[in-house]
Amino acid sequence: MNRLWFSIGLAAVVGLMACPPLAAKERSATTASHKARKAKAPKTPVNLGYGETRAERDRRLLRECQGKPNAGACEGYAH
Repeated sequence: MNRLWFSIGLAAVVGLMACPPLAAKERSATTASHKARKAKAPKTPVNLGYGETRAERDRRLLRECQGKPNAGACEGYAH
């Protein structure tokens, strides 16, 4: 009976030691093909600004803050 359990345990250990390299090869092949597809995809443009220049913001705040309290976003722009 002990010999049977030893054989089963030995087979399990050998099987576990043999499986990770096979799984790693499959994973690396999948990763390589995924990277190749990803590299071919067109890049979307990234918005680096806020949509208005500093001069445009200054003109907008001067226009919007007329007659308002000099506080918050209007600080320095209200007359």
